[in-house]
Amino acid sequence: MRLRVFLSPIELSPGAVLGHVVAVIDVLRASTTIATALANGARSVVPLESADLAIIHSRQFDRSEVMLAGEQKLQAIAGFELGNSPASFTSEAVSGKTIMLTTTNGTRALTGLIGARDIVIASYVNHEAVAAMLGTAVRSNTDVAIVCAGDEGHFSLEDAACAGRYVRSLSQRSPKSVVLNDAACACEIIDREYGDNIAKIFGDSSHGKALVEAGFGDDIEFCAELDSQPVVPIYQDRQITRLGPDRER
Repeated sequence: MRLRVFLSPIELSPGAVLGHVVAVIDVLRASTTIATALANGARSVVPLESADLAIIHSRQFDRSEVMLAGEQKLQAIAGFELGNSPASFTSEAVSGKTIMLTTTNGTRALTGLIGARDIVIASYVNHEAVAAMLGTAVRSNTDVAIVCAGDEGHFSLEDAACAGRYVRSLSQRSPKSVVLNDAACACEIIDREYGDNIAKIFGDSSHGKALVEAGFGDDIEFCAELDSQPVVPIYQDRQITRLGPDRER
């Protein structure tokens, strides 16, 4: 089976992930935020490409059932209840809610995944849970693609390193030969170089530095907490819900 990494959504050609199980990574911060929201009882997260679309879609719900969340240029959007800081998605804030979420990179990365068999949201905070789900696909000889959200179409160190951890984990879980593309090999090397020092990955990355400079240092620490949010967020029918007894694959 093939295990491929795409370092940015712009690398995806038509049909590139047809029939694949796909993991989307935007570790700083959308993937982490989505996992945290679902772990804390959100009914679903609806990823949208703009603030205007989030507002329009929210009108389909009773106002008490929905929350607007997201960021533009790192900052929370004026008039939205929440930004993109994962720690703010507490059970008190989001339990039972449908979250309309728009971000610069993560939510946009989901829109071009045409024909995928399953789409899962991956990060460090839910690594083991998602790796187990992806491992099932690997053992059944299903091709897996990991799509890094990147930084506005460009390579991002933190997403590549996180992808590398998944590559290493899945290669170890498979009893069969796994064929890696060059990007997957490169990401695995990055992961091995940093090991478990996730904080250093974020500290070395341009996006991590930008978050710290913007006052979001606490978000960096939260996103580095390996396996702190053990959920598998599945994207289907334009919404992300938590894989569980009522949503088995």
